[in-house]
Amino acid sequence: MKHLDRRLPVLFLLAALPLVTLAKSAPPARGSQPNSPPAPQPDRGQQVFEQNCARCHNAPVGFSPRVAGTIARHMRVRASLSDEDYKALRRFLAP
Repeated sequence: MKHLDRRLPVLFLLAALPLVTLAKSAPPARGSQPNSPPAPQPDRGQQVFEQNCARCHNAPVGFSPRVAGTIARHMRVRASLSDEDYKALRRFLAP
């Protein structure tokens, strides 16, 4: 019983060690640091794609500017995209 009394605090420390390392490696909660930079916003073209195109199409791997223009022009008509959204979508399709 005497040995158990000496080992008990060590066992508690060893059990708590993973919790301490998780707390150190976890990202801080958003807004918890006053000088932290804002989270990066997704590209406008990506937003347009996700809102209008992703319902029917997978995310693009990358197209030539000519093919991207053709696709974006077609989708501009189909999805009734504004001129600004059309240009953002073209930039997203052919970075």
